[in-house]
Amino acid sequence: MSLSVPIQNPMAIFISQCVNKVDKKGRVSVPASFRAALGANASGIVLFKSLHHEALDGCAPEHLEILSQSLEKLDLSPETYELIETTIFGGSVIVPLDGEGRIVLPQPLAASVGISDEVTFIGRRKTFQVWEPSRAVAYEANARAAARDAQISLSKIIAQATALKGVAGVGGPS
Repeated sequence: MSLSVPIQNPMAIFISQCVNKVDKKGRVSVPASFRAALGANASGIVLFKSLHHEALDGCAPEHLEILSQSLEKLDLSPETYELIETTIFGGSVIVPLDGEGRIVLPQPLAASVGISDEVTFIGRRKTFQVWEPSRAVAYEANARAAARDAQISLSKIIAQATALKGVAGVGGPS
């Protein structure tokens, strides 16, 4: 049996984890799989302090454009718009990739989440996170325990999505 899942958004996904060293100039290599997800013509990434974790969130610049367009379609309170615009858009920095696939981590952002000489990149589908490695290990252990407690499984997720087939584009055309 073959399972075909049509991709609604052609943007690639960020998967896996990687620990890389930060050199004395603050440069760190972005994992090759993340650079591939950004696309061959990517000139940089967007970084901002996570709203929920002591980590940095990262994405392609196009992802912020999608977020901006999505916000235009929502009926949010002015206060909510203010929070999103201030924390995400106002707190974002576009960091260029050099010819070797490295970025320079903005020192104030890195320091705010405890990053110094190593980072852990963690893929999160359309975004990724950059963590101080020991914090990443602790967070993952807690997340796995919570997922077990909530009985989250891939087969349940696929079954639920299949049950929604045809609703809001899940599972493709009916």
